[in-house]
Amino acid sequence: MSRPSLGRGLSALIPSDILDAPTGAEARGALRMIPLDRITANPEQPRITFRGPALEELAESIREHGVLTPLLVRRSETGRYVLIAGERRLRASGLAGLEEVPCWVREDVGSREQLELALVENLQREDLDPIETAESYRRLCEDFSMTQEQVARRVGKDRATVANAIRLLRLPAFVLSELRAGRISAGHAKALLSLPDDDLIRAALREVLTRDLSVRATEQRVKAILAPRRRPQKPPEPTWPHQTETLTRALGTRVKIESRGRGKRGRILIEYYSEEELDRLVRHLAEA
Repeated sequence: MSRPSLGRGLSALIPSDILDAPTGAEARGALRMIPLDRITANPEQPRITFRGPALEELAESIREHGVLTPLLVRRSETGRYVLIAGERRLRASGLAGLEEVPCWVREDVGSREQLELALVENLQREDLDPIETAESYRRLCEDFSMTQEQVARRVGKDRATVANAIRLLRLPAFVLSELRAGRISAGHAKALLSLPDDDLIRAALREVLTRDLSVRATEQRVKAILAPRRRPQKPPEPTWPHQTETLTRALGTRVKIESRGRGKRGRILIEYYSEEELDRLVRHLAEA
């Protein structure tokens, strides 16, 4: 049975022949059981939320089956071990009552590479919330001078996915908090990005929450807000109102007088609605 792919981030750290590699200081990596109290959490961990039923379910699985996927750690200068990847497994192992966990130990990973790999590893697992995902993409771009295209290739996504996620960070904090809490989705947040100011965004967000709008309905509401509001056009004031009324009564049809040249000249428009009416008007005007 072939070993499942770990992605370019972790496979770069865990060679396929690691189980046959020699142990010792010169080893490329070693699998060891390490006490939990000797493992320090990754200080650059991009994930913020570790609570909830999912962590409890993982802890229950570990109680029954143990830790099936070893954690990835590096040895620090103090002799302790710093976690690179696997913080959910580390926390769940503590909840499950374990005293030690299996770890791949790498001696050749620095703190900068540790951060990059932690970001990539979390993104590949696809269970970060939308803000954690966006922050991870942004940090790979800014801290490691990666383009969005390079980030997309590294985590197995397309460039548009990375770009759209990073754009969410432009939203005001009150929207990001609703997104992190799960009360709106990334699709809702993306639609709200089109609004030009915080007041409009706040009003639209309130409507999304109170009316429980779908993403599609939110997009339509945003379009309606952005549509130019047409003011009802008032009919123009009639020119020469007395003369217009006199001709309308005399001819029995609608008459319009249009002034030109500051009212010193113009034209008279007489409407007709059939050939018979046209003949009648011509006879009337000729007799007049």
